[in-house]
Amino acid sequence: MRYTTFLLVGLIALSSQLLAQQPAEPAPTLRSVLLRQFQSTWNKEDWFVPVSVAVDGLTAQQAMWKPSDSSHSVGQLAYHLLFWNKQSLDKFYGRKPTSFDGNNNETFTAFTQETWIATVKQLNQVMQEWETAIKTADDTTLLKWYPTIANINTHNAYHTGQILYIRKLAGNWDPSKGVK
Repeated sequence: MRYTTFLLVGLIALSSQLLAQQPAEPAPTLRSVLLRQFQSTWNKEDWFVPVSVAVDGLTAQQAMWKPSDSSHSVGQLAYHLLFWNKQSLDKFYGRKPTSFDGNNNETFTAFTQETWIATVKQLNQVMQEWETAIKTADDTTLLKWYPTIANINTHNAYHTGQILYIRKLAGNWDPSKGVK
Protein backbone atom coordinates (compact mmCIF):
# COMPACT_ATOMS: atom_id res chain seq x y z
CA MET A 1 0.00 0.00 0.00
CA ARG A 2 2.77 2.37 0.96
CA TYR A 3 4.71 1.53 -2.21
CA THR A 4 1.60 2.10 -4.36
CA THR A 5 1.01 5.49 -2.74
CA PHE A 6 4.66 6.44 -3.27
CA LEU A 7 4.48 5.33 -6.93
CA LEU A 8 1.24 7.26 -7.49
CA VAL A 9 2.65 10.46 -5.97
CA GLY A 10 5.79 10.07 -8.09
CA LEU A 11 3.75 9.64 -11.29
CA ILE A 12 1.67 12.71 -10.48
CA ALA A 13 4.80 14.76 -9.84
CA LEU A 14 6.41 13.55 -13.07
CA SER A 15 3.23 14.29 -15.04
CA SER A 16 3.11 17.80 -13.60
CA GLN A 17 6.70 18.42 -14.64
CA LEU A 18 6.08 17.14 -18.16
CA LEU A 19 2.94 19.24 -18.53
CA ALA A 20 4.79 22.32 -17.29
CA GLN A 21 7.41 21.79 -20.01
CA GLN A 22 4.78 21.74 -22.80
CA PRO A 23 4.56 25.07 -24.59
CA ALA A 24 1.19 26.65 -23.91
CA GLU A 25 -1.13 27.25 -26.87
CA PRO A 26 -1.86 30.94 -27.30
CA ALA A 27 -5.35 31.96 -26.29
CA PRO A 28 -7.72 32.25 -29.24
CA THR A 29 -8.38 35.74 -30.53
CA LEU A 30 -11.27 37.11 -32.55
CA ARG A 31 -8.96 37.05 -35.60
CA SER A 32 -7.84 33.46 -35.05
CA VAL A 33 -11.40 32.20 -34.58
CA LEU A 34 -12.77 34.00 -37.64
CA LEU A 35 -9.78 32.94 -39.72
CA ARG A 36 -10.03 29.30 -38.71
CA GLN A 37 -13.76 29.24 -39.43
CA PHE A 38 -13.25 30.95 -42.78
CA GLN A 39 -10.44 28.62 -43.84
CA SER A 40 -12.49 25.55 -42.92
CA THR A 41 -15.23 26.73 -45.26
CA TRP A 42 -12.83 27.61 -48.07
CA ASN A 43 -9.75 25.40 -48.39
CA LYS A 44 -8.72 23.71 -45.12
CA GLU A 45 -10.37 20.37 -44.50
CA ASP A 46 -11.38 20.05 -40.87
CA TRP A 47 -14.80 18.86 -39.72
CA PHE A 48 -16.31 19.09 -43.17
CA VAL A 49 -15.35 19.48 -46.81
CA PRO A 50 -14.53 23.08 -47.82
CA VAL A 51 -15.98 24.67 -50.95
CA SER A 52 -12.69 24.55 -52.89
CA VAL A 53 -12.71 20.75 -52.59
CA ALA A 54 -16.47 20.52 -53.16
CA VAL A 55 -16.25 22.15 -56.61
CA ASP A 56 -12.86 20.73 -57.61
CA GLY A 57 -12.81 18.46 -60.63
CA LEU A 58 -16.34 19.19 -61.85
CA THR A 59 -16.97 19.69 -65.51
CA ALA A 60 -19.26 22.48 -66.66
CA GLN A 61 -21.87 19.90 -67.65
CA GLN A 62 -21.75 18.32 -64.17
CA ALA A 63 -21.99 21.77 -62.58
CA MET A 64 -25.23 22.39 -64.52
CA TRP A 65 -27.01 19.22 -63.28
CA LYS A 66 -30.02 19.68 -60.99
CA PRO A 67 -31.94 17.04 -59.04
CA SER A 68 -35.17 18.80 -60.08
CA ASP A 69 -36.36 21.93 -61.82
CA SER A 70 -36.99 23.62 -58.48
CA SER A 71 -33.46 22.95 -57.20
CA HIS A 72 -30.20 24.77 -57.79
CA SER A 73 -27.23 23.28 -59.59
CA VAL A 74 -23.73 23.15 -58.13
CA GLY A 75 -22.76 25.91 -60.55
CA GLN A 76 -25.61 28.13 -59.41
CA LEU A 77 -24.65 27.59 -55.76
CA ALA A 78 -21.00 28.33 -56.51
CA TYR A 79 -21.99 31.52 -58.34
CA HIS A 80 -24.25 32.51 -55.42
CA LEU A 81 -21.31 32.09 -53.02
CA LEU A 82 -19.08 34.09 -55.35
CA PHE A 83 -21.65 36.87 -55.58
CA TRP A 84 -22.21 37.27 -51.83
CA ASN A 85 -18.57 36.85 -50.81
CA LYS A 86 -17.58 39.48 -53.37
CA GLN A 87 -20.40 41.85 -52.33
CA SER A 88 -19.27 41.67 -48.72
CA LEU A 89 -15.57 41.92 -49.57
CA ASP A 90 -16.16 45.02 -51.67
CA LYS A 91 -18.06 46.62 -48.78
CA PHE A 92 -15.32 45.57 -46.35
CA TYR A 93 -12.73 47.41 -48.45
CA GLY A 94 -15.00 50.39 -49.11
CA ARG A 95 -15.33 49.57 -52.81
CA LYS A 96 -18.59 49.96 -54.67
CA PRO A 97 -20.17 46.48 -54.87
CA THR A 98 -21.92 45.14 -57.95
CA SER A 99 -25.38 46.63 -58.23
CA PHE A 100 -28.06 44.46 -56.69
CA ASP A 101 -31.79 45.04 -56.84
CA GLY A 102 -32.56 42.85 -53.84
CA ASN A 103 -33.75 39.80 -55.78
CA ASN A 104 -31.66 36.98 -54.31
CA ASN A 105 -32.82 34.61 -57.08
CA GLU A 106 -30.63 36.57 -59.48
CA THR A 107 -27.56 35.57 -57.47
CA PHE A 108 -28.16 31.98 -58.58
CA THR A 109 -29.29 32.42 -62.18
CA ALA A 110 -26.31 34.36 -63.52
CA PHE A 111 -24.35 31.11 -63.84
CA THR A 112 -24.06 29.41 -67.25
CA GLN A 113 -22.22 26.35 -68.49
CA GLU A 114 -19.86 28.65 -70.39
CA THR A 115 -18.87 30.56 -67.24
CA TRP A 116 -18.11 27.54 -65.01
CA ILE A 117 -14.30 27.73 -65.14
CA ALA A 118 -14.34 31.50 -64.60
CA THR A 119 -16.80 31.13 -61.70
CA VAL A 120 -14.53 28.67 -59.87
CA LYS A 121 -11.47 30.82 -60.53
CA GLN A 122 -13.20 33.99 -59.32
CA LEU A 123 -14.61 32.22 -56.26
CA ASN A 124 -11.13 31.06 -55.26
CA GLN A 125 -9.74 34.55 -55.87
CA VAL A 126 -12.41 36.22 -53.72
CA MET A 127 -11.94 33.64 -50.98
CA GLN A 128 -8.18 34.24 -51.02
CA GLU A 129 -8.83 37.98 -50.74
CA TRP A 130 -11.15 37.37 -47.77
CA GLU A 131 -8.50 35.27 -46.04
CA THR A 132 -5.96 38.07 -46.50
CA ALA A 133 -8.49 40.64 -45.30
CA ILE A 134 -9.13 38.70 -42.09
CA LYS A 135 -5.39 38.19 -41.51
CA THR A 136 -4.43 41.83 -42.06
CA ALA A 137 -7.39 43.88 -40.83
CA ASP A 138 -6.79 46.03 -37.78
CA ASP A 139 -8.56 45.05 -34.57
CA THR A 140 -11.13 47.85 -34.80
CA THR A 141 -12.19 46.75 -38.29
CA LEU A 142 -12.40 43.10 -37.23
CA LEU A 143 -14.52 44.03 -34.24
CA LYS A 144 -16.88 45.99 -36.50
CA TRP A 145 -17.05 43.24 -39.14
CA TYR A 146 -17.03 40.07 -37.05
CA PRO A 147 -20.83 39.50 -37.19
CA THR A 148 -20.74 39.72 -40.99
CA ILE A 149 -17.66 37.51 -41.31
CA ALA A 150 -19.17 34.92 -38.95
CA ASN A 151 -22.35 34.89 -41.07
CA ILE A 152 -20.28 34.58 -44.25
CA ASN A 153 -18.60 31.53 -42.74
CA THR A 154 -21.94 29.95 -41.87
CA HIS A 155 -23.39 30.82 -45.29
CA ASN A 156 -20.39 29.26 -47.05
CA ALA A 157 -20.66 26.07 -44.99
CA TYR A 158 -24.42 25.81 -45.59
CA HIS A 159 -24.19 26.05 -49.38
CA THR A 160 -21.12 23.82 -49.54
CA GLY A 161 -23.22 21.13 -47.84
CA GLN A 162 -25.82 21.58 -50.57
CA ILE A 163 -23.13 21.29 -53.24
CA LEU A 164 -21.94 18.01 -51.77
CA TYR A 165 -25.48 16.66 -51.49
CA ILE A 166 -26.18 17.50 -55.14
CA ARG A 167 -22.91 15.93 -56.25
CA LYS A 168 -23.76 12.77 -54.32
CA LEU A 169 -27.21 12.65 -55.95
CA ALA A 170 -25.61 13.15 -59.37
CA GLY A 171 -23.12 10.36 -58.68
CA ASN A 172 -20.07 12.53 -59.35
CA TRP A 173 -18.73 12.92 -55.79
CA ASP A 174 -15.55 11.06 -54.87
CA PRO A 175 -16.02 9.93 -51.24
CA SER A 176 -12.26 9.75 -50.75
CA LYS A 177 -12.37 13.58 -50.74
CA GLY A 178 -14.19 13.62 -47.42
CA VAL A 179 -17.87 12.77 -47.22
CA LYS A 180 -18.78 9.13 -47.64
